[in-house]
Order: sequence, then C-alpha cells, then structure tokens
Amino acid sequence: MAARWEARADLIVVGTGVAGLTAALRARELGLRVLVVTKAAGDDGNTRWAQGGVAVVMEDQHDPGDTVGRHVEDTLTAGAGLCDAAAVTTVIGDGPQAVARLRERGAVFDAKPDGLLERTREGGHSAFRVVHAGGDATGAEVERALLKATVDGRVPLLENHVAVDAVKTPLGAVGGLLVLDGNGVPGVLTAPAVLLATGGLGQMYQATSNPSVATGDGLALALRAGAVAADVEFIQFHPTVLYTGRGARGRCPLVTEAVRGEGAVLVDATGARVMKGVHPLEDLAPRDVVAAAITRHMALEPGGVDDHVFLDATSLHDMATRFPTVYAACVAAGVDPAVDPIPVAPAAHFACGGVMSSVDGRTGVTGLYAIGEVARTGLHGANRLASNSLLEGLVCGTRAAEAVAADLAVGLIAPARAVDPVLPSAPVADRDMLQRVMSRYAAIGRDAEGLAVVGSVLDVSTVDKQLESRELVEDAALTLAARALIAAAQERTESRGCHVRTDFTERSAAWQRSQLVRLTPTGQPVLADPVLAEGVA
Repeated sequence: MAARWEARADLIVVGTGVAGLTAALRARELGLRVLVVTKAAGDDGNTRWAQGGVAVVMEDQHDPGDTVGRHVEDTLTAGAGLCDAAAVTTVIGDGPQAVARLRERGAVFDAKPDGLLERTREGGHSAFRVVHAGGDATGAEVERALLKATVDGRVPLLENHVAVDAVKTPLGAVGGLLVLDGNGVPGVLTAPAVLLATGGLGQMYQATSNPSVATGDGLALALRAGAVAADVEFIQFHPTVLYTGRGARGRCPLVTEAVRGEGAVLVDATGARVMKGVHPLEDLAPRDVVAAAITRHMALEPGGVDDHVFLDATSLHDMATRFPTVYAACVAAGVDPAVDPIPVAPAAHFACGGVMSSVDGRTGVTGLYAIGEVARTGLHGANRLASNSLLEGLVCGTRAAEAVAADLAVGLIAPARAVDPVLPSAPVADRDMLQRVMSRYAAIGRDAEGLAVVGSVLDVSTVDKQLESRELVEDAALTLAARALIAAAQERTESRGCHVRTDFTERSAAWQRSQLVRLTPTGQPVLADPVLAEGVA
C-alpha cells in the first residue's frame, strides 16, 4: 500500500492524556522534534474525566506522620502482591517534583486560605494526601493546563488520525506509524521513537466510566508489533458509578471516591451499611474490595439479583460546591444528594495491566515506548490505588521523554528507512455482542464455565477484516484485548485484586506472579514465557 502522505519527527506520541502531553512537553524541552497524534479531538481522552485528584505526599503539605514511604506501603497493599516494589518506589518518590512541574505549567489546584493545598482521602489511603482541582474536576484542570502548554510550546497536534499499526524497519525496530485520517486516507508518520499513551479499554464492557475512545488501541498495536503484555486480567471496576437505570450503556457518570473520603457511606435499599464488617477501612477499603462487596450484596438482595446500591452523602452539607461535577450529574438524573441517597453500581474503570514497560516507558521492542494506562509498569499490580493514575502519567511521561532523548543520544534508536506498510487485517467481533458477553461472564466474578463461553463466542463470531476505518481499528483492538484477557483469566485459578473467580475464591501463594501475553505468528494471544520480559529495563 502506498501511503498517501508522510511526516517525520524524532518522537511520535500517540494520545493526549496526562501521560502523552507530559511526555511531549518534556521532549520538546529537550530539543526533540515531537508530533502528538490522537484519533479524536485533543480534549477527548480519559484524563478530563478523572475526578478525585493526584495522590502525592508533598513537603510541608501532608498529614502528621504521613510520608512517601507510607504512600508506597498503601500502594503495595492495594496491589495485592503483584506490584513491582522498585517501580512503586520510583513513581511515588518522583511524585512531589512531578506535581510541582505541573503547577509551573499552569495547573491550579484547590487551596486553603493560607495558600496550602487542600487534600482529601480516598479508598486504600491511610492519610489525606489527594490534592484536587475544581472540587472534583481535577482531570479537566490537568488536561486544560497541559493542552494550553502544548499550544503555547508549539507542539504539533494531529487530531482525528487513528494509529493503525507500527511501521517496522528491516531490522525489526519500530520506525513510525501507519495512520488513517477521518476519511480513511492512509498516511505514514516516521520517527525512531513511538510512544503509546493511548489509555485504557473500558469500552470492552457495557457500562464504564471511560469515554468512547477507550478501546484498547495501543495494547493491540503493541502486541502486533511484537511487544509483550502483562496483568491484562486485572480490570478495576469503580465501585460507585451513578446508576441511571437498567441497561445503561457507554460512559456513565463517576461518583468520585473522595465523596466517601469525606463521610458518605454505602447502604442498601433498607439503609443497612454495605461495607460494615467487610474490611477494617469499611467504605474506604481498596476499590477491588468495595466493588466485590457491592456485587455480592446485590446478589443477596431479596427477590434475587439487584443491580445497584446507594451512596448516602446527605451528611455532606457542601456537596454542590465541594463536588460540583457529581452534584450536577445527580441532579440531571433526578437525584438531590442533599436529601436522597445516590444510586450507584460498579462499572469498568481502569486497566491495571497492559504493555510490559519500565517506568521510563521502554518496552521489549526497539523504538516502541508505552506509558500511562496502556502500560504495565508494575505500579498497580492486581488493583490500582485511588488517584495514583494521574501521578503515574506525570512521572512516567517525564521519564519516558528523557529516556527517548538518552536512547537517541547514544544510538540505541536512530532514524532508519521503514518498510512500506500495508493496511493489516485482523479478527473483528461485533462490539455489542462482545460487550454483552464480557459484562456477563468476565467482569466482577468469573468462573471457568463463563470464561469458556466468552472464548467460544469470540471464536465463532469474529471475521477477518482489513482495518480501513477508525471503527474497524477500534473493534479489532477490543476483540484482541478481550481474547488476551480471557486467556489470562482462565489460567489464573485464584482470586486476587480485581480478578475475582467464584470457582477459586481464595488467594494462592503459587499465583503471586504476573502472567505475560504475546501474539503467535498467526495473531492469536497466548501466555508467554516470563523470559520475554527480560528485555524491558
């Protein structure tokens, strides 16, 4: 296939969330020619929907006795034994400097009259250490500041172009991207470094907190390029997404965990506390614990399975000003949080696993880097600690840009002629069908029989199609991501973190290890030998 157009850079960043824009800005500061690519508009990513804030222990702005070390401990506890301790220490330790740099770029966080930043507490945290903006609009403020800095810094932004496949050099390194514009016209972007910051895959499920662009594109592209993925079976379901009625589809309004951090409690239709006696932290237990407890409680409701519980926030007297985004969503749904408990239910929220990479973004494929939710650095393990994701994007975005600059300087990556690309073909399943079977059999509470059903449905219903449009790229990515998840979830015969098996309900010491996934030469996801991870440094 002859490309209809071509562009060159030192670094191509795919995605306009906190991780991608942070990397692009830092790379520009280091003198690299940078091009940022996004399949939608610049502000259509996941970052804008992050409500709670950034978890960070800042010097002279923390609870008595709170330390970076305690933040590390809370992260390791939430990760249920699968975190990489070195990665956790690095990311959490770099947090204060990363937040300071973000503020220098124009982000404005909520402050008290004395000028110190306001802090809240979320599930799994042992202290009030989550800084926020706009009450519950932290992601929107972070995105605003970074997009403005990108424009002011004259970092080129190519909107409405979907990344289809990595372009490889004759030696097998990644040397660019094959993309499609909004009209399906192909083009080639060449660069010695491609950085994936494409976010998650919440659209794999019927109800999610994620926007429509979260379709796993980066994960699929990386696997096809020869990268290895890890921990893909761990999908975090946010415990409190606003329930808007049976059969809710697509992005549903989030009710930030900070509402519980400031006193709200989960109750059922009778007013009984859902988290009472379930965990020492009760309503502020880690997300995997709360989401699983809600699911179990709904199943025990009189008359069979119910589909939601309630968040009683009537004791919060400043709901409209402290949590304006949540308040507006509730009012739009006909709920007055001042007098009515808020109906909530778990929904797909965050992929804890992804492309195997270091905290500097390096993968096992020369020229390919990955950061943010698309990556698996070892920070999150089997369950993400609340508000660590924006922090990860800030820290790893900076580190990845510096890694690319260093790799260019010493010749580990270099401009090279890329092989002429061809639009690939890939298995594509009907999205509605995929979402229904994944929600029914591979969400919270899985068993061997249900996982086998999903695998069979995907096997018999997929059709190979050439990826000649954004919709087909997305549907192929969701299909591949679902198959990878099923392969890993079937093999992990235990319950750990976000992975809950109803037929293997206990955690097993034998499973305190990550599972790796790669593609076979025919494009099928299979479990891989751990030795494949040795190239990630």
